[in-house]
Amino acid sequence: MTESTYTITDLAREFHVTPRAIRYYEDHRLLAPERRGLQRVYSKRDRTRLKLTLRGKRLGLSLAEIRELIDMYDATAGEHPQLLKFLDVLTQRKAALEQQREDIEAVLAEIERFEQQCQQLLTGKNAPPRRRKAA
Repeated sequence: MTESTYTITDLAREFHVTPRAIRYYEDHRLLAPERRGLQRVYSKRDRTRLKLTLRGKRLGLSLAEIRELIDMYDATAGEHPQLLKFLDVLTQRKAALEQQREDIEAVLAEIERFEQQCQQLLTGKNAPPRRRKAA
């Protein structure tokens, strides 16, 4: 391989993903390697697209959203439309994460109340009266 091409093993090692993951991204049309016989040959473009795909996954974007953003970059001469779309996607993702954070904080507060109630019951505070045995 020359410096401008990569094998699936090269990319898997560099990005700490499995070859299966890379093939999965191919199946979703995020990567399009050349074929030389049975071997896949990835270009610098594929390497960049894989890097952007993994970055998008870390942000919680769907593969369809990632592909749309990457394809916009390939289709347009300028970055402006892509940046506007990316900003919109980021705004939506941020709002969803902020809602999740609020939901998590509410659940944690509820868990804390339950823990306190359990501790009080275990230490005898507010414990229900014990039944007397009938003689």
